[in-house]
Amino acid sequence: MVEGPAQGAPGRLFWTRRFSLTSRILAVNLIVLGLMGASVIYLDTYRKQLIAERFKLARSEALIVADALAETPRSERKPLIARIGSEQVLRLRVYDARGRQLADSFVIADEPAFTFADPAKEPWTMQVARGLDAAMDRLSGAAAPPDYVEPAIATADAWPEIREARETGEAAVRLRAAPDRTPVITAAVPYGERGEVLLTTRNARDIVEKVRYARQTLAIIVGIALVISIQLSLFLARTIVQPLQLLSRAAQRVRLGREREVVVPRLPERGDEIGLLARAVSDMSAALRQRIDAVESFAADVAHEIKNPLASLRSAVDTLDKVEDPALRAELIRIAAHDVRRIDRLVTEIADASRIDAELSRTRFEPVDLIALTQALARSRAERGVDEPARLELRHDGQRCRALGDPARLERVLVNLLDNAASFSPPGGEIVLATSSAGGRVRVSVCDEGPGIAPEERHKVFERFHSVRPEGEDFGSHSGLGLAIARTIVQAHDGTLTAQDRPDGKPGACLVIELPEAE
Repeated sequence: MVEGPAQGAPGRLFWTRRFSLTSRILAVNLIVLGLMGASVIYLDTYRKQLIAERFKLARSEALIVADALAETPRSERKPLIARIGSEQVLRLRVYDARGRQLADSFVIADEPAFTFADPAKEPWTMQVARGLDAAMDRLSGAAAPPDYVEPAIATADAWPEIREARETGEAAVRLRAAPDRTPVITAAVPYGERGEVLLTTRNARDIVEKVRYARQTLAIIVGIALVISIQLSLFLARTIVQPLQLLSRAAQRVRLGREREVVVPRLPERGDEIGLLARAVSDMSAALRQRIDAVESFAADVAHEIKNPLASLRSAVDTLDKVEDPALRAELIRIAAHDVRRIDRLVTEIADASRIDAELSRTRFEPVDLIALTQALARSRAERGVDEPARLELRHDGQRCRALGDPARLERVLVNLLDNAASFSPPGGEIVLATSSAGGRVRVSVCDEGPGIAPEERHKVFERFHSVRPEGEDFGSHSGLGLAIARTIVQAHDGTLTAQDRPDGKPGACLVIELPEAE
């Protein structure tokens, strides 16, 4: 039968088989974080590269202009300064050795080559752009340059780059920020024999424009990343939230217990952790329902089994006061005592059967040598004579027989099987307790020479309170729980307990235990 999707279950998604849930979650987080981190690093690096290139250009321009001024007669220098400043969009200032200003291209020319923008007169869009510039600088950790301020007195002392150029004899470059936060690059270089210094000033507004263009590109990238992130989030919501909601609702119905059979979606099309969880919850719910049914059935069987001796005991006690015959009263007292023993035996066996699962779930298994265990058990039974008038014989194939388990519980299984075989064995019959090992499994069998078990009855003998006793045995001397307890213990050890024909073909029953071999 092909298992279909549960009612309300989401459709099959092709990604769910190829990628685990962990890898999808990591991918979603790393993609967005990686794009954002790489973009910020890219912008900061890009701006630094532009400024570094402009520093080189400013140094080269200052050196070229200084060489030109040194080669030009003094009478022709001012027109040259005005022309270069106008053509190169520069402000050129010349200071003598005492720091006095000798020439200024803004004063010599008809009009300044450039002017700083007034932030108060710019549109709001430029204010937003400057705010974004500041935010990106803080995000990238870039240090803000000092403000560009025109000195009140036009002397060389107001420019630290001039002092550095005179001390080193080389060009010195500085970066400042105009009122509109655009870069202002100044370069000072000494020239001539009289100790004169040239100072060039450029408002590199194009750097800001290029960085803002890059930011626009970044915004597009982030927008695309945001769309991808949203799509991936919706994908995760579909692949994670919806199935978990289905499982949660099913678990809620199981908890409320209003439906006897709650169908928990198994999501067979999913190969990731959600699918494993769905199948685990489904199996858990089925096991829970099976356990509840078993408890209800066990409770009903207990009530039925105890009711019979209680009815017999009540009848004997009620009749006792009405009987005068001493022999009949003695018989009634014997019946009442027998019923009390039956009830006591039933309660003891029922209590033992009820706590076996809980005790085994907390037990730490250890390697058990089954050959040594069977030999010790055979010696103990021989000393007590519990198998008489039958005789017990041990056999093993010479191979090591070790299984992981609880020695006391495994001994309990063998005791139950041997007691069962002894009760069915004829006088002088042989009970064979054999151990062997093959194919990673160990095998322990208990065979008797009794009437055997019909093939159609072999699965019933392990049911609780199922009891088919030999003729002549005292009624009620067995609770019908011995083989059921034995199978429960064996199954808790990941083994099997079955009823089979004797391997030698002789009449009789053969109960076989198979357990995983301990490494």
